[in-house]
Amino acid sequence: MWRSLASNMLTFLIVGLFLLVGVILWGQSQYSAQGPLEQAICLRVERGSNMGAVSRDLEKQGAVSSGTIFRLGADYSKKSDQLKAGSYLVQPGVTMEQIVDQVTRGGASTCGTEIVYRVGVTRTEALVRELDPASSELVKIAAFDPTSEDAPAVYKEKRAEIDTRYRIALAEGVTSWQVVQALKAADVLSGDITEVPPEGMLAPDSYEVVDGADRAALLARMQEVQSLRIAAAWESRQEGLPLNSPEEMLILASIIEKETGVPEERGQVASVFVNRLTQGMKLQTDPTVIYGITQGQGVLGRGLRQSELRRQTPWNTYVINGLPPTPIANPGMASLEAAVSPEDTDYVFFVADGSGGHAFASTLDEHNRNVAKWRKIEAERANN
Repeated sequence: MWRSLASNMLTFLIVGLFLLVGVILWGQSQYSAQGPLEQAICLRVERGSNMGAVSRDLEKQGAVSSGTIFRLGADYSKKSDQLKAGSYLVQPGVTMEQIVDQVTRGGASTCGTEIVYRVGVTRTEALVRELDPASSELVKIAAFDPTSEDAPAVYKEKRAEIDTRYRIALAEGVTSWQVVQALKAADVLSGDITEVPPEGMLAPDSYEVVDGADRAALLARMQEVQSLRIAAAWESRQEGLPLNSPEEMLILASIIEKETGVPEERGQVASVFVNRLTQGMKLQTDPTVIYGITQGQGVLGRGLRQSELRRQTPWNTYVINGLPPTPIANPGMASLEAAVSPEDTDYVFFVADGSGGHAFASTLDEHNRNVAKWRKIEAERANN
């Protein structure tokens, strides 16, 4: 009898062991198998959360077939205590193993809210955007000018979230004063700015920042990037240019930046100014006159008067010979490259053509005809 009982117990034990091994193998296969998620989701892991809460959220959103297997897999891989707070974009079909790796690896959030402070030539804008998991596109949910407008409620809500990401984006052609004013208004930043950096020495680009980042340190970072760009452009300059130093190149690049918003035209605009400098002609460019009036502090907001074109300022290239004493804005890399690699043309004139670009000319007669066409376009627009 005891032998029979012992034999039966052994049989049950062996069967149970096989069943346990089978369940473990099945669980492992489920853990590493393609998941049931059909459309991307945004998984938010709060600070102080745990794998249990994450597994329930994933199960609720249909991203995992079993929250229990998800938790056991995290425990088995010794990652349960490595959970990182943040927002994560979970792609369709992702495995439980991959999700565990994603939420324990950490790094920048890949989902959720992004606030971008855009410093533009005419306006500074704080843009609040939310990632749409289905399209993987950022959707605008609010926008305002932090230098002159009160922040909307949604902005304040998103600022309070720990996983919100921040960027400061400088447009090509902004002045250093404009950048400083915008940084002072960005409440995501901290610290004082004691002086406005030299004109032209801030690199237009998009800068990732963290909440509480120091304003002065960010300006130093922008200057470091611009210094590297200036050195690289000057190193690649063409032979025979009427430019004697990187500083003169920077001044010319800033004028090119302000004269055209059409990327394809930069080389032609650069050729006009290089040809004028070579021939000893005055540059006669309106943006330098405007800078002499505003000193880069804001936008003129109207057309130039004849008296202003004749007014003596260090920057008025209708009056002075050669380049002005300083840049008139912060140029981007493309304008720096155009300054040292202008197109090979005999152009010495250009005027707006009505399409957003310019008509270029080599002779005064040709230029006068282009001006007449532009005046006609202006008159027609005024009458409509």
